[in-house]
Amino acid sequence: MHPPKLIEQLTGTVKNVTFHNKENGFCVLRIERANEEFTTVIASIEQINIGAEIECQGQWVLDKNHGRQFAASDIKILPPSSLAAIEKYLGSGLLKGVGPHFAKKLVTAFGKDVFAILDNEPARFMQLEGVSKKRKQEILQHWQAQKTSHDLMVFLQAHGIERARALRVYKMYGDNTEQLIRENPYRLALDIHGIGFKIADAVAEKLGVAREAPIRAQAGIHHVLKEYCNNGHCAAPIETLIQNTAQLLEINEAVLNSALTTEITAKRLVQEDIKGESCVFLSNLHRAEVLIAHKLLQLIDGAPPWGQLDLDAAIAAGQAKTGQVLSASQQAALKTILQHKVGIITGGPGVGKTTIVKTLLAVLNTKKMHIALCAPTGRAAKRLQETTDMPAKTIHRLLEYSPFTRAFKHNQDDPLLCDVLIIDETSMLDVNLLQHLLNAVSITTAVLFVGDVDQLPSVGSGQVLADMINSKVIPTVRLTEIFRQAASSKIIINAHHINEGELPLENDINSDFFVVYEDTPEAIHDKLIQLVSNRIPKRYDCNAIQDIQVLTPFNRGELGTHTLNQALQKCLNFGAKEKIQKHDTFFYLGDKVIQTINNYDKEVFNGDIGIIVQVDNAAHKLKVRYEDRLVEYSSKELDELNLAYAISIHKSQGSEYPIVIIPLAMQHYSLLARNLVYTAVTRGKQLVIVIAQRKALQIAVQKNQVGQRLTKLKERLQGDMFL
Repeated sequence: MHPPKLIEQLTGTVKNVTFHNKENGFCVLRIERANEEFTTVIASIEQINIGAEIECQGQWVLDKNHGRQFAASDIKILPPSSLAAIEKYLGSGLLKGVGPHFAKKLVTAFGKDVFAILDNEPARFMQLEGVSKKRKQEILQHWQAQKTSHDLMVFLQAHGIERARALRVYKMYGDNTEQLIRENPYRLALDIHGIGFKIADAVAEKLGVAREAPIRAQAGIHHVLKEYCNNGHCAAPIETLIQNTAQLLEINEAVLNSALTTEITAKRLVQEDIKGESCVFLSNLHRAEVLIAHKLLQLIDGAPPWGQLDLDAAIAAGQAKTGQVLSASQQAALKTILQHKVGIITGGPGVGKTTIVKTLLAVLNTKKMHIALCAPTGRAAKRLQETTDMPAKTIHRLLEYSPFTRAFKHNQDDPLLCDVLIIDETSMLDVNLLQHLLNAVSITTAVLFVGDVDQLPSVGSGQVLADMINSKVIPTVRLTEIFRQAASSKIIINAHHINEGELPLENDINSDFFVVYEDTPEAIHDKLIQLVSNRIPKRYDCNAIQDIQVLTPFNRGELGTHTLNQALQKCLNFGAKEKIQKHDTFFYLGDKVIQTINNYDKEVFNGDIGIIVQVDNAAHKLKVRYEDRLVEYSSKELDELNLAYAISIHKSQGSEYPIVIIPLAMQHYSLLARNLVYTAVTRGKQLVIVIAQRKALQIAVQKNQVGQRLTKLKERLQGDMFL
């Protein structure tokens, strides 16, 4: 273990501001120290000017490109002491309207008292001759605004919020920062990305919020409930919620019960029974479930916009147009869809979902229907467009999300202009997104949901496809027949074996699916690195970075995304030199990265994968090439990116990759499940390799965890609306 680096102190005068990003405060400074030595300092500060005297605390670092630098974890601007330094400081651009000439005038008039006069004797400053009244008022206003900004930054840092995050807080709340945080420090966790409950709770403690204060109990309940919903649930059992919150906050359950009653009374939380158990919903998720059920029941109650059809003739005409002949089971499925205004098509790979959709489109096009196609992710939308030869969009683009209003253009007041809406990869839909989509659907529109219900449910809250099917309210066709062309693929055959709780077939030298058994996680790790970096690229003549995707159930441990990404980055992108560091991750030119949250402003979404094509280390920013666009990330936005040589199986939903490698081990027993492995296997197009401990694969295939999420959409569709 390396000894911790010493924290050192450094003071000097800013001689040059090499770079300053005003959005996040990151700066590169050239300072002159007392011994007349010049030093480069990298720091984060909201405002800095040439001539400023600074005091820094931090560590010396050695950068490959820029040499020895002082990385300041804390930086303070010291008031200049000499008249010459004061004059230079004031004339550096610190104050709007004050240049070198006016700075000299101020120092001549007030000497070393100039700062005290600006702070405490504005009337005396206003008596300064030779300057207009308006200009003097503007200078005073700017001085006060700067002082307020500085004081607020000091307040935030004094209460445990480090400088970079303090800048975000100040940009969010402005001059009201201190008042708002004193009123409710827990709003920090809600409003500021990167500040979680623990930081907000620490701030609250420093502000004197009592351990059993109602505001702390209420915030703790919301935090624990959100964590529960982040795991896919729409609600939590009250007993579990209270117990987990009491453990987190270390306070009496009676205090929490009182706080919960307050939140329910204020309608910030909603209490309902689910299957006889008393539960509590976040109000937005409860509202989403209710509105989804209400809209679907409205849509079902109506005739399809294409009217009555001679089904046999319509299907025959559709087949003639596509050149594809439907089996008897496919024709029966299509007839069911054509007889209803709302329908669901579900089934695994190779069972003909796409064929039915293409034939349906051919039938509807003869009826001059205006059809809209969409999917939750960009990759899924692109694949839908390729298979149907019709335009397809992500749901966000279809609804026309505006980063300025942070809302969708299309809603109940401005619905989508289409007769038929087809949504692919419906298993990925969470209740929030489905609510927005249905909100924009006209009551006359027909809606078809397409997806594989046996895949993992959405990353977000809910299991909407499973709930819609299990309600038995929406007409559903489940396809099971594997067709001849698909049957030649061992990927598809083994996906169905896994879905039926059976181990995959034994390896075939000409197969597109292999299982490699290893005894330990370390052996799996080594085999995986060997295959990705050497054997697969040589045998299949492919690009290891772009064509191979490692999908793991884990984020931590020997086979977790973090460890595998570090190892794969080292062996696949070893020649790259240009880099940016964020926390313990280096992003190099040429790295494969994944977007980890929805960023509506940039139109990149959770799960999008791209390649870093430009790195600007001085400006601390980089550019990522996604499939259809180039996106720039500043320093503060790098938290949204992770390396993507290995990603979680959950993140792979809706995507396909030429080659997929899946490591499975017993060390994360609780995560092993049939739908997890099934989802991973169905992501591969040309080759799938499972590297596993034999027992881990057996357990994963046998353990069926479908339907474990706590939701009430199924019951609402069955009439238990609780409006």
